[in-house]
Amino acid sequence: MKSIDEHIQKDQSELEAAKATGDQAKERHLTEELKSLEEYKEHNPEDKHDPTSLELYCDANPDADECRVYDD
Repeated sequence: MKSIDEHIQKDQSELEAAKATGDQAKERHLTEELKSLEEYKEHNPEDKHDPTSLELYCDANPDADECRVYDD
């Protein structure tokens, strides 16, 4: 994906397809991913790139060890 908006649109269309076929596992996964993407977009309105899973995780868990940034 080039942008977060494209990723959200893609996930929304895939979610509709999963609902139509009754694929509950994919539906749960996409619902969680959409929630994370929408929260990231809300917290970072100026950022238009498609975030990585680590960026999504750190946005939701800024105090996690994996998300610490050290200044030299």
